[in-house]
Amino acid sequence: MKGIFITFEGIEGCGKSTQVELLRDNLASEGMEVILTREPGGTEISERIRELLLDPTYKEMLPETEVLLYAASRSQHTGQKIIPAIESGKVVISDRYYDSTIAYQGAARRIDETSIKFLCEFAAYHHEPDLTFLIDVAVETGLGRINPELADRLEQESMDFHRRVRKGFLDLAEKHPRIIIIDGQKSINEINGLIIEKVKEYIKERSK
Repeated sequence: MKGIFITFEGIEGCGKSTQVELLRDNLASEGMEVILTREPGGTEISERIRELLLDPTYKEMLPETEVLLYAASRSQHTGQKIIPAIESGKVVISDRYYDSTIAYQGAARRIDETSIKFLCEFAAYHHEPDLTFLIDVAVETGLGRINPELADRLEQESMDFHRRVRKGFLDLAEKHPRIIIIDGQKSINEINGLIIEKVKEYIKERSK
């Protein structure tokens, strides 16, 4: 049977990375074979591209360069790791996927929608996540959780930039039923419980 592709999205500091690991542990404890991955990254080539994208010394990086690097990372990640895992029946959980490109490079960088749509579909081989959890918190809350001395290139962007990112995510959630908004102000255990409930509902519905 075909596997399941679950992604997690949200602004910086929203807490999604913690929830990714908790869901992985829960599903694995129930006997499912789970692959945990991230974007940018997930393969050796994609991780090298990640280093370029997040390095704060490259402040001169242009939005067009940025979006093309994300697409390059995603195409390798999807083709080499995600698609083979899904086709072999595994559950793939990714910390970010192309919704981040739409929010960061589209809504925040203001790259035109046509270019973003083409790049996302092309780099993902026209694969769409089955479920996406958007962990939503206020920008002030998310950025307040980040150590400024360790902030990467995108984390160092302005508050207005991150507000546009958040709005981009919320706008996406209105358009796509697969995106489930989770209140990131709830406790870690509450959020985890809600996510597990939604995943089990999806699996039950798909098995009918």
